Amino acid sequence: MSEKKSYGFTTTILHNDRQKPIEHGSLHKPIHTSVTFGYNDARQLASVFQGKEPGFRYGRQGNPTISALEDKITKMEDGVSTLCFATGMGAIGAVFQALLRAGDHIVSSSFLFGNTNSLWQTAAGQGVEVAFADATDVANVEAALTPATRLVFVETIANPRTQVADLARIGRLCRERGILFVVDNTMTSPYLFRPKTVGAGLVVNALTKSIGGHGNALGGSLTDTGEYDWSAFPNIAANYKRNAPAQWGMAQLRAKALRDFGASLAPEAAHHIAVGAETLALRMERASANALAVARMLEADERVAAVYYPGLASHPQHALASELFKAYGSLFSFELKDGIDCFDYLNRLKLGISASNLGDTRTLVIPVSHTIFYEMGAERRASMGIAESLIRVSVGIEDTADLLDDFRSALG
Repeated sequence: MSEKKSYGFTTTILHNDRQKPIEHGSLHKPIHTSVTFGYNDARQLASVFQGKEPGFRYGRQGNPTISALEDKITKMEDGVSTLCFATGMGAIGAVFQALLRAGDHIVSSSFLFGNTNSLWQTAAGQGVEVAFADATDVANVEAALTPATRLVFVETIANPRTQVADLARIGRLCRERGILFVVDNTMTSPYLFRPKTVGAGLVVNALTKSIGGHGNALGGSLTDTGEYDWSAFPNIAANYKRNAPAQWGMAQLRAKALRDFGASLAPEAAHHIAVGAETLALRMERASANALAVARMLEADERVAAVYYPGLASHPQHALASELFKAYGSLFSFELKDGIDCFDYLNRLKLGISASNLGDTRTLVIPVSHTIFYEMGAERRASMGIAESLIRVSVGIEDTADLLDDFRSALG
């Protein structure tokens, strides 16, 4: 495989490990469990610690297995570098931990994963002001900006109501104002969408979800796309400015979020995720097609009150999603008509598994208000448009006909 030739998404990921020497001709980067790395020349050890040459310092800040996964994700996102973390929330938390200070201001989409919403509440309690805005319209984001705004944070497709952020226009706004644009790409994955194309400076991926894809490893990542000018970011400490400005952000993130805070990915998990990533494109195509088929079937059924999926023409951001994404993703949510108990419905499903992950090969279902969004309370749920009967569905790669039959039969 030639470094010079441009290959497709899956070919690149499948053969990426082989672009660097691997012992014994292995096709996968093996699992390196060593926590520490020895050098025959003490001067080289010092040079690695000072960032003057590449190398491994200590397992908390990475190892060869994790580095190989980081390189794959960088290729997926067409970025310049990636850091991996123990979980997706660890990756988002790293942004807060390493880049923000008391008195800073951020603008976040009001349509958020429940744990991200909780994290921003923690940030607010520690002196970082958080403004929530309906990110489906750039005007709302612009109205929320202040002179202290350091970053804008959005999800590509919101979990669980599937609102689609006005990504391109928000990206232009952030570029004009010199604000870091952070996009959580978990719901679309790098196969369906690359946030770099809309000016995102940092891209979040919860590797536990579609990239790993098999529900067998936790992980998260931050990718620097090269789109943001870090010399404009006021919170970079002087000791991370030794190299070119393009490296400042990731240098501080690696030190503050991995070295100091320790949200490190385990090498065994990195290996599982790297192997799972090889089939990302195939799985996303199948799961997205399945999701569209089931969403259409439910929307046409009189016993269903509402279906939220960007692939449906009835979705408020259907046209926007069609412009942005290769497909509409594997997640949708729906509400049943009054008189049909959501718990009874879920219990009648044979294939849909009541569980709280998403992006798995298997179809997973969950009653949102009673589980993953329960803690935020009824008022906040209502402001996000989350009904008490809302069911979230993460569609897997099962045979389409079997899923259609299962979700239809459970209606009674």
